[in-house]
Amino acid sequence: MRQTIDPHNLPQHIAITMDGNGRWAKSRGKLRVFGHRNGVKAVRETVEAAAEIGIKFLTLYAFSTENWDRPESEVNALMTLLVSAINNETKTLMDNNIKLSTIGATQNLPQKAKNQLIKAIEKTKNNNRMTLILALSYSGKWEILNAVKELIKKRVNPKNLNEQLFQQYLTTKNVPDPELLIRTSGEHRISNFLLWQIAYTELYFTETLWPDFRKDDFKKAIIDYQNRERRFGKTAE
Repeated sequence: MRQTIDPHNLPQHIAITMDGNGRWAKSRGKLRVFGHRNGVKAVRETVEAAAEIGIKFLTLYAFSTENWDRPESEVNALMTLLVSAINNETKTLMDNNIKLSTIGATQNLPQKAKNQLIKAIEKTKNNNRMTLILALSYSGKWEILNAVKELIKKRVNPKNLNEQLFQQYLTTKNVPDPELLIRTSGEHRISNFLLWQIAYTELYFTETLWPDFRKDDFKKAIIDYQNRERRFGKTAE
């Protein structure tokens, strides 16, 4: 079993469901927002680790379409945290040559959050070491349904429709499918994340709650991935 990362067998794209902020806060007798705030450090460490290792694309599931149904106070706090985090972390992205991008129905975000995102995306657009993708107001079902609506709107002939063409209508059309999906907090669910893209993605689940997730945890996930045999529905032979 491999114990160290093989730089010649890295996943191009890693996706992460950052789960466990609420439970982390609750275990400390705090409100859920306290967990979200402390999750920012895990984001910073993970992004830096990914860039250092040589990962080209990192997608973080930051806010799902279902998250809008949470208590208004929590949603407002999350949006405020999003604005401050983007504002505070843009310098780190620039220092590490990381490009920021988003997927999801970001038009539904508060104007202040949208403005901050646009500003950071514009500032980092020429960075090329790694692309950090924030999934905001995103869900896999929303994305697939949105792609179907666009196909209908453009009157694409069904006879011409295949996987390659359909992918061009997804929000990830210029990004390779993730080879590895990490989910923290011990939950074994996809939770409506990149449903089309993860058809053959390796899944890695860790009991670690997101605010406690660090560079070593990220590296463990990659080593676990490198110890697997990827067959894409074929046999090992």
